[in-house]
Amino acid sequence: MSLMRWGLIPTWAKSLSGPPMINARSETAATTPAFRDPMKLRRCLIPANGFYEWQRTGKAKQPFCFEVNDGELFAFAGLWDRWKDQSGQWIKSCSILTTTPNAVTSPVHDRMPVILSPNDYDLWLDPGMTKVEAVSDLLKPYALTMRCFPVSARVNHVANDDEGCSTPVQLASVQTQTTLF
Repeated sequence: MSLMRWGLIPTWAKSLSGPPMINARSETAATTPAFRDPMKLRRCLIPANGFYEWQRTGKAKQPFCFEVNDGELFAFAGLWDRWKDQSGQWIKSCSILTTTPNAVTSPVHDRMPVILSPNDYDLWLDPGMTKVEAVSDLLKPYALTMRCFPVSARVNHVANDDEGCSTPVQLASVQTQTTLF
């Protein structure tokens, strides 16, 4: 078990500049320079009990919480790398792999994180498994029980790190105009 910085920094990066690579498309990770070696040699599990996606409605964005089996712990498929800063300090960083959405996530977002089955953890983590094709077969939409519910926009602020972020909220019903006057 190891703490890592979220947002993969490739080992060959010259600096920390640029947007953080917090996720990688599973369909292209094996061929994208930043993710190619980690996909082959540095895979990890990122534990979670839920994740958030935002649904766009015009200019507004509504956050939704997604859980597996009523909040059960699960693991995202992740990639990691290490990068040495100017002082010689190693920084370990990671990204979450994404895939096409399943039936629960598709009404909210066009992508979802890859959630691995516990039966696949050993294969995903096996350092001897360098055949990317074999592990790529694991990177599919989650097919077991999930639930989704709207949550407060307080999840949008990094200062809010408590259970209130994942508390379900009622969405205001959209009022439709039935007459012109």
